[in-house]
Amino acid sequence: MDKRYACYCGLYCESCAVKAKVEPAAKALFDEMKRAGFEEVISCIPGGDGFWPFLKSMAEDGMCVSCKDGSGDPGCSIRICAKDKGVEMCALCTEYPCGKISAFFEKNPALEHDNILLRDKGREAWAALQDKRKSDGYIFQYDKQTDA
Repeated sequence: MDKRYACYCGLYCESCAVKAKVEPAAKALFDEMKRAGFEEVISCIPGGDGFWPFLKSMAEDGMCVSCKDGSGDPGCSIRICAKDKGVEMCALCTEYPCGKISAFFEKNPALEHDNILLRDKGREAWAALQDKRKSDGYIFQYDKQTDA
């Protein structure tokens, strides 16, 4: 498990649909378009001048790392709270569970389970679960209506 992908809320970014599905698809599309010669003609396609650098960046740099490294919603209340309190993850906070994380769990119950595991069994047990999920192809689908 790569520790950089452990978010404050308990999400493991490598199980996120963006990281696990969209980034590889962007790389495959970029590579295929480059092989087909689109790099030379992309400016002739409406919107191509903006699309090509965007796709190239997604393919080469990825779309995000984690909320701890600046990806995600900068206004996320969970992120702001955890940073202000200096906690690595919400489950490790002395005030856990609080209203912010409890509201988040209503729409993301799998993350509540993960946080309980982290709090009760420790980082190693949480990391082992994330590694197993990744090897099993588990993909977390984020609910856009959640404040996090």
